[in-house]
Amino acid sequence: MKAMTSAHIEEVINIAKTGNVLTSESDRFSYSFDGSFGTFLPDVVIQTKSVEELAALVKFANREKIPVYPRGQSTCLSGGPLPVHGGMVFDLSVLDDLLEINEEDLIAVVSPGVLTANIHKAAEQKGLFYPPDPSSSHVSTIGGNLAENSGGPRGLKYGVTKDYVIGLEVITPEGEIIKTGGRTVKNVTGYDLTKLIVGSEGTLGIITKAVLRLLPKPPASETVMAVFDSLIDAGSAISKILSAGILPSKMELMDQASIIAVENYEPLGLPVDAEAIILIELDGHPAAVKDEVQQVSRLCKSVGVRDIRIPQNAVEKAEIWKARKLVSPAIVRIKPTKISEDATVPRSKIPEMCAKLQEIRDRYRVHLVVFGHAGDGNLHPNIICDKSDREEMRRVEQAVAEIFKAAIELGGTLSGEHGIGTMKAPFMEMELGAVGLDMMKRIKKVWDPNNIMNPGKIFPEPGQKLELS
Repeated sequence: MKAMTSAHIEEVINIAKTGNVLTSESDRFSYSFDGSFGTFLPDVVIQTKSVEELAALVKFANREKIPVYPRGQSTCLSGGPLPVHGGMVFDLSVLDDLLEINEEDLIAVVSPGVLTANIHKAAEQKGLFYPPDPSSSHVSTIGGNLAENSGGPRGLKYGVTKDYVIGLEVITPEGEIIKTGGRTVKNVTGYDLTKLIVGSEGTLGIITKAVLRLLPKPPASETVMAVFDSLIDAGSAISKILSAGILPSKMELMDQASIIAVENYEPLGLPVDAEAIILIELDGHPAAVKDEVQQVSRLCKSVGVRDIRIPQNAVEKAEIWKARKLVSPAIVRIKPTKISEDATVPRSKIPEMCAKLQEIRDRYRVHLVVFGHAGDGNLHPNIICDKSDREEMRRVEQAVAEIFKAAIELGGTLSGEHGIGTMKAPFMEMELGAVGLDMMKRIKKVWDPNNIMNPGKIFPEPGQKLELS
């Protein structure tokens, strides 16, 4: 891939006539990082609302073999939008003008820069419901959610982003504008290119429009907070509830370290001497929800729950869920660096994974906090550390590798929702095998023969290894 010259920059300025072209070092530095690790300076940043201009820029980049990096709000935790080989960053957060809700067809049509929380609000105003709800929805764009196939707490019952995308408009790596899928829920015409592009982390094209499937909003919901003296018992309770045929909309886990961190950050009356808390949300018909609350309570008691709390009004319910949302900001008060992982295991292996995480914490002497979407096995083991302490970071790197290994050995996966990006690329062959990884590389080669579209992501580069220090 080529380094950009002043002539290249001039051509970019000529193509992006209606937008902004940022070339100063201070502007480019603002686009050099995301929510993970590493800083990589792009050669130029383009902001334009014109899809035609973006397509022309991609054609130019493909001809000149210049890397292109699509970017939303850069809340990504795996290095997805990092411009690791320089080149051009496309700031797609400016493409935020389209947000249409069609009540009759139960769809939303959106541009990639729309905040996911705004889609939630617009749908709910019409009595509808867009289920995917990443914890960053108030700051992350739908384009980023599509690229990473984001999940969230409601993934347990409702699935992840790809389950609600029925159509896309995409700029291919050769600068053509194509449409995949459409506005119908059923569509079996040819290969499912929509599902291929969603979750491809910007390596197969740039999403410029999406058609999302909506659902009727559930009429009722209730919350249960279950307190446990054992993290492993909490994992057993999760398995028992799901095995009983109850499917909560949310089932979130907080271990003792995260409980203490939240309580120190903002006192909410959480039991700091408990080893784990499970927060459960049940939704659906009011009578069914009421019955399920009673069943959940009985099942938790059968595995030795210490306490069951059921909020009696909206204020109490909001307080309980506030505790879960405060975990991330609370734990970074402990030490300045946070490594947020999302290794995911089969539901039946949740207790075993919890036990392995405790072993890893003790073996490598790291500050490991466990929380996350435990109902679908999507745990978030977070390690709190200080990246200026090289000795500690070496132990952290070993611990992270052990977490990935443990998840895969239990039949799980490297990532449930954060994506691979640069962070997990060195471990891809561990999960997929050499042949499986090669098949993915072949797809990439056919779509993007010059490897200009978000290069350096998903696939490990020669000699690449996890480096956090």
